[in-house]
Amino acid sequence: MHEFLNRNRDELIRRCEGKVAERPRRAATPEQLKQGVPLFLGQLTNTLQAEKEGHAADSLRISGPAGGDPGPPSEIGVSATAHGKQLLELGYTVDQVVHDYGDLCQAITDLAVERDAPFSVQEFRTLNRCLDNAIAYAVTEFSSQRDMTLVRRSSSECNERIGFLAHELRNALHTATLALAALETGQLPIAGATGGVLRRSLGALTSLVDHSLQEVRLAAGPQYASEVFPLAAFIADAGNAALLEAKARGCPFTVRNVDRQHEIEGDRELLLGAVVNLLQNAFKFTRAHTEVALNAYAADNTAIIEVEDHCGGLAPDAAEVMFRPFSQHHADRTGLGLGLSMCRKTVEAAGGTLTVRNVPATGCVFTVRLPLHH
Repeated sequence: MHEFLNRNRDELIRRCEGKVAERPRRAATPEQLKQGVPLFLGQLTNTLQAEKEGHAADSLRISGPAGGDPGPPSEIGVSATAHGKQLLELGYTVDQVVHDYGDLCQAITDLAVERDAPFSVQEFRTLNRCLDNAIAYAVTEFSSQRDMTLVRRSSSECNERIGFLAHELRNALHTATLALAALETGQLPIAGATGGVLRRSLGALTSLVDHSLQEVRLAAGPQYASEVFPLAAFIADAGNAALLEAKARGCPFTVRNVDRQHEIEGDRELLLGAVVNLLQNAFKFTRAHTEVALNAYAADNTAIIEVEDHCGGLAPDAAEVMFRPFSQHHADRTGLGLGLSMCRKTVEAAGGTLTVRNVPATGCVFTVRLPLHH
């Protein structure tokens, strides 16, 4: 059989490639393909030749014993392990890994029948042993790498959820701290607007903790409590919360008038947190002492909320990636890079959208669009 394989090596590889091409998702590079049929075919040939010449130890070193090898991997084991890892990277399934080696067995059998090349029973046993060991190593590595990938993905999702909670808690706590500092001057009444900001910040902290506990209990995504509320009052609350940030940063802050007849629907506290987060981002990145503006209006049955800053404009392609989790594109790295990602998720949960528009050399405008409630 080893002579037959040597004479027909190119034809066997061609037939295997043809079988591979008939199945989907075969985007392997030439380097990756070397770990598959061509390398295995050479190892199979060397194993058969070693057995023919009576070198049993060499045969086992190349292919390994039947039933697997508890010791160091054979040559076939090492290459099949590498092949299994590469097939996972290409997005293959377990059955496709097995088929890759089954193709060669079928190609050898078909070509032997066509050319009337009989093989001994022992040679077929050796062929099956080599295939069995190669498939076992490839599938084992494939499964191991797949499990590791799933663990890493799960860990990343867990980190994102924890980061979401920490980020929102920090924002609400920051606003509450600013409100308390303002009240401690003794010049503002606790029942006034600043006291209201403090109460709402504490309420937001309570809401975040409640939502997190509920998420843990249900092992699901965050739960959203939907309600209908006036857009004007909502913008006023966001403006009051951001006013403290504006004073702390020394930036002019403008809140334009909003038509009082418009209403929107969603989780008010989470949406308020999202808008305040956008405003905090604006104060964080706008140039020193430049204006930040908050504007809201209605158009085509949609409530449009805009946060405008003077950060100098966005870097090329920044708008495409800035909403990704853990993405930071500024020298200020005090956050986790989760804020914009969380804002978008909150807005989308209410049936809306969050986008950004670059104003070159000037700044950018974040736009929240929410359906108007009728």
